[in-house]
Amino acid sequence: MKRYLYSVIAMGILLAGCAEELTEYGLVPQPAGAALSDDEMRMPDNAVAGLEVAPGLEVSLFASEPMLVNPTNIDIDARGRVWVCEGVNYRPHLNPQNPEPVENERIVILEDTDGDGKADSRTVFYEGRDIDAALGIWVVDGNKAIVSASPHVLLLTDEDGDDKADTKEILFSGIEGVQHDHAVHAFVFGPDGRYYFNFGNEGGQLLDKDGNVVLDKYGAPVVADRNPHQQGMVFRMNPDGSDLEVLGHNFRNNYEVAVDSYGSLWQSDNDDDGNRAVRINFVMEYGNYGFRDEKTGENWRVRRTGMHDEIPKRHWHLNDPGVVPNLLQTGAGSPTGILVYEGRLLPEVFWDQMIHTDAGPNVVRAYPVEKDGAGYNAQIVNLLMGTHDKWFRPSDVAVAPDGSLIVADWYDPGVGGHHVGDLRQGRLFRIAPPNTPYNTPAYNLDTPEGAVAALESPNLSARQNAWHALVHMDAIAEEALLTLWASDNARMRARALWVLAEIEGRASHYVDVALTDENEDIRITGLRIARKHNLPLENILSTLVNDASPQVRREAALALKYFQSEQGSGLWADLASQYNGADRWYLEALGIGASASWEASFAAWASRNTEDFSTKPARDIIWRARADDAIPMLTTLIKDERTTPEDQLRYFRAFDFHDNEYLKSQQLTALLGDSNEALAPLALQHLVNEHNEADPAVQQALTAALDAVDGTRTFLDLVARFKPTHRGASLFAMAQQAEEALARDAGALLLDLEGPDRFMEALANAGSADDALEVVGLLGKIGNGNSRNALQSVVQNDALGMDLRRHALTNYAVGWSGEYGLLGMLERGELPVSFKEQAASILFNSSDERRRQMAAKYLDPPTGNNGQPLPAIEQLVAMTGEVNAGKAVFEQQCSACHVVQGVGTDFGPDLSEIGSKLPAEALYNAIIYPNAGIGFGYEGFLISMKDGNAAAGYVLSRTDEEIQLREQGGQTRSYPMGNVATITEMENSLMPALGAALGTSQLVDLVAYLETLRSL
Repeated sequence: MKRYLYSVIAMGILLAGCAEELTEYGLVPQPAGAALSDDEMRMPDNAVAGLEVAPGLEVSLFASEPMLVNPTNIDIDARGRVWVCEGVNYRPHLNPQNPEPVENERIVILEDTDGDGKADSRTVFYEGRDIDAALGIWVVDGNKAIVSASPHVLLLTDEDGDDKADTKEILFSGIEGVQHDHAVHAFVFGPDGRYYFNFGNEGGQLLDKDGNVVLDKYGAPVVADRNPHQQGMVFRMNPDGSDLEVLGHNFRNNYEVAVDSYGSLWQSDNDDDGNRAVRINFVMEYGNYGFRDEKTGENWRVRRTGMHDEIPKRHWHLNDPGVVPNLLQTGAGSPTGILVYEGRLLPEVFWDQMIHTDAGPNVVRAYPVEKDGAGYNAQIVNLLMGTHDKWFRPSDVAVAPDGSLIVADWYDPGVGGHHVGDLRQGRLFRIAPPNTPYNTPAYNLDTPEGAVAALESPNLSARQNAWHALVHMDAIAEEALLTLWASDNARMRARALWVLAEIEGRASHYVDVALTDENEDIRITGLRIARKHNLPLENILSTLVNDASPQVRREAALALKYFQSEQGSGLWADLASQYNGADRWYLEALGIGASASWEASFAAWASRNTEDFSTKPARDIIWRARADDAIPMLTTLIKDERTTPEDQLRYFRAFDFHDNEYLKSQQLTALLGDSNEALAPLALQHLVNEHNEADPAVQQALTAALDAVDGTRTFLDLVARFKPTHRGASLFAMAQQAEEALARDAGALLLDLEGPDRFMEALANAGSADDALEVVGLLGKIGNGNSRNALQSVVQNDALGMDLRRHALTNYAVGWSGEYGLLGMLERGELPVSFKEQAASILFNSSDERRRQMAAKYLDPPTGNNGQPLPAIEQLVAMTGEVNAGKAVFEQQCSACHVVQGVGTDFGPDLSEIGSKLPAEALYNAIIYPNAGIGFGYEGFLISMKDGNAAAGYVLSRTDEEIQLREQGGQTRSYPMGNVATITEMENSLMPALGAALGTSQLVDLVAYLETLRSL
């Protein structure tokens, strides 16, 4: 069987980003690294030799094994001590090195006591199995740690000052994604004194310590069920857990969140592995970030009107109204820790910028940001890269009190998650200018001046301690804070402003001061402070909606979301009237601001634009709107002769986001009779069937549209939606003549609607053996229960030729259900004797161990092509393969489930750049032990139907109405939930263990070829 080869390891092991880099900041190579052997490279003494660092900086080893192993996350306290979460017990049931862990996980504190830039003291703060694979740590007040370890967030406290936790408290519980790095991540301290954190798309929900669902400050349950939030989320709350807010949702794996001094949020997000769609986001409060369809929750692969041609943009639904744009797409990767560096020790290019670790491409980067209208744009500057040592897997980065950086290195041939290649190594690196000692400034927090000095620290823990000290001092600290407010550094001024507003009775005064400041970021900070302190917003917003800065107006729009006032609609109309037609950030801010009051807001805007709605700004606002009044305007725009075909698709797609089904159907039905024949098929696709299927006008339009689009994907969409009769001939013609994906889908639809009669008739009337084989092959590509029933009848028909029947048997066995049915026929004796060996051979290559064991009763197990067991992986790595021979092995064994440079079948991940992503040992592991590393998003699921059929594949989307699978062979198929009996996640990979079946030489050749598949 040709099966799925590549098992993504851990957090998605992928290559470096494709965004354009700033070449003037090239990295400085370490010449010694290239001369080292692999074994020498793994030694801590040579750790730095495999790395390259940005000009003006030096990288040094701060700590390594045995002081720490497998660091997943770090924090640095105000004393310069590094707190490390170790992770050796991640998914042990999938890890052959550690299947039954006996060690406790540890949180260790590492300290440099002599200032030489190397840790020389180690203390175990806490250990236990309740922090297995913890993915977040934040040091609070110097003696506490908030640890994120799904299903819990824990508060560990040292009560007696011995640097060992004495008490444990549950802050949150019930978080899903246990042993999953798409679950809950680290907490951080904000300049406003609040706590920020996030979880990925496996987090699912937040429960309190007693198991009750947490409600956000507006009363919505924090559950990822699209009511109203879904997938990954980012949160803000008060230190006591009150007033929790969901600040953004619909991320995939937003690994950490970083908050700058103005209160702006930044984070990365990982794509469905292999789609070059890793992104960096500015988190616009309350935004939808587009991982899944907003209304249906469907996967990005599901067809929709106007979907983007480029997969990285399609991936995030960026063509849909209601999706916040991405700041930057970095290509492929495995993003992890992130911070905003507001120190001054590093070169100026890194000042006030995000610093980000990406474990997959072995890199630490910065993303210099520039303002762009109401949003931003960014570029990439590499800071540290594992050029020679591909085991460098940066998992986190933190700022020390002296402004240097500490980078945590998981250190592994892969990122580590699903299949850890190394359990006993791990490193911390320090980045600073050459000859910079590791110093920790001492601050006197008992005086206002000392506390203000600490507030200026680049280290978050020092700033947190200062914030609490200054707030406790209240008015006593005002004079010292005003000195900082007079700084020429706007970020320091913002820090002072947040604390000045905490002085009793002074919030309103300092907000007024901030709102008249010439710096737009300070004005934004003032508005955020007003919202935090629940100050009356009427006068504030009345001023800011006409601010010269689109950044400030963006924040004013966001503030309107929960603004309860009759003035709100007029203020929104003021903001909307200033939209320029080219700023998607501004447009989405408008959408967020109006989301609780669309009808009134849109009406107020429309009343000011009665003369012309055809301008670009007006068209965009109508496209983005969710008000009923916008629905007939969409129809008008679609029919406007000035509207381009591309924009027509946008406006049709906009219908999907409106809830008034009656009004939508009324408008779409009206489009069916338009003189522009191209509109009818589009209108039909967006109609709600139950409202229209009996309407004669709809049926007449449907007939005409089907005639016009016969042979196209639109034809299939319409037939599937309306199920008209008398279209079987067209479907069969498509099944025979269209390109592969269309042919497969047309055949499946035909079998659903009419059964196998047309196929059986074509088989009986085939003019040649090749024609007959072609019909059988088509049934195999369809690969569902209907096609298998037809193929079984061919296999068991003695009147047909053996070649045709054998071909039918091979095609029958495609997919999980095909194998299951084949095993049943074999065990029940329903196959002719001459077919048993063929059937057993097919099953012996199954991904299911039980089936392989059953097949062994009918067929001796295969061995390597030399009849000997495979060598150990380290021996395989040392062998030299032949690339061209390996390419032939790939084409024979792997291309049925993988694409390389656009050739192959899109089932498993695209392997076009796999050589950049995995070293040789990881490739061998993935091939020989596929069950040890199943990529996120590629977990196999077995679906049993109430009618006795079954299916297997990975889930593209699941709604209350249907579940959609990507099945072997690359076909996508939907199953009604009403017919589903059970959905079970498979323990094993959908990929078989190919190593022994290939034999040593073929295996080595295959890996040699895969290593050549690298990014350009």
